[in-house]
Amino acid sequence: MTQPLTVGVEEEFFLVDPDSGSAVSASEEVIAAAASVGPAERLHPETSTAVVETVTEPHRELSLLADDVRALRAAAAAAAQTAGCAVLPCGTELVAGPYMPPTSGSRYRAVHKKYGAYVFGHMPCGLHVHVGMPDREHAVRVGNHLRPWLPTLQALAANSPFSLGEDTGYASFRSMWWSYLPVAGPAPLFTDAAQYNALLDRLVASGVILDRKMAYWFARPSEFVPTIEVRVMDVCPTSDTVTLLAGLTRALVTTCLRAVERDAQPAPVSDQLLAAAHWQAARYGLEGDALDLDSGLPLPVWTLVDRLLRHVAPALSEAGDLALVNDILAETRRSGSWADRQRSIIREGGTLSDVSAHLRSLLLK
Repeated sequence: MTQPLTVGVEEEFFLVDPDSGSAVSASEEVIAAAASVGPAERLHPETSTAVVETVTEPHRELSLLADDVRALRAAAAAAAQTAGCAVLPCGTELVAGPYMPPTSGSRYRAVHKKYGAYVFGHMPCGLHVHVGMPDREHAVRVGNHLRPWLPTLQALAANSPFSLGEDTGYASFRSMWWSYLPVAGPAPLFTDAAQYNALLDRLVASGVILDRKMAYWFARPSEFVPTIEVRVMDVCPTSDTVTLLAGLTRALVTTCLRAVERDAQPAPVSDQLLAAAHWQAARYGLEGDALDLDSGLPLPVWTLVDRLLRHVAPALSEAGDLALVNDILAETRRSGSWADRQRSIIREGGTLSDVSAHLRSLLLK
């Protein structure tokens, strides 16, 4: 048996006031403090000064990735405490507050100016899963095969029903936030890496995006390392949920890579139906119907989760991940999406500050 593909994750987190739950501009202080509590080189700034990002090493064993995620979360939490704030694992800013200034650096300032303070002054936070690829050509072709499965991963990760003090009506409002940007959402189909690169070059030349990193498609080849990056998921409260999503994503990429190596063609999917499936996943998460891309009809989302699990079960089994993924998925099925769990606090008479406190209490779980 060949070795499993490497998998690593990036997690974006809000920095918030521990009492009010509102975002604070403290990323530089937190990153400086991280030097004394852990691996500071793997705690990065983001466009907003109210957000930091953790970056794991690539791993072949899912349990080692889970350990890495927990260690980085602990380091970020300790650094934030030293800087007088806290780390919030939520896809959107819960409590209304002022615009956060851009992080220092010419690129961050240029991004802020180009796309507006409303977009990046209240930046949403995601979970990005990187899976190792033989080369860029394979990554582009794997991306074609990933497209119909990504709405299901999006629904599983839904963790952003509230934004700036309001219930948005969505399970993953973070997903909708990206629609403010010109190059976001499902990636187009590409014949090869040359076509992918040519389109990116044209988008940069047009001035619509500032650089190749600003193609914010739901799956894309990395510009820096030989991976495919799946970025359709909200940041989630617990490391167990991250482990589930990383395991499923790697198994899905592995399954798609095998299809590419057989020279199988990607499933023909209407671009409009695919966009509608992503909207449905963002709107309802795990608590409603999903759009079945085969029939174009609504189906219970758990039917599509089960279909995904069957599709990737051989890859999960070969990697030794099937039992762990099944256990975490069973708990998710019992407890519901993180979006619904956030709303349950409000239904029971709590406030958004209570939601913030609860999510923060789960960071190291």
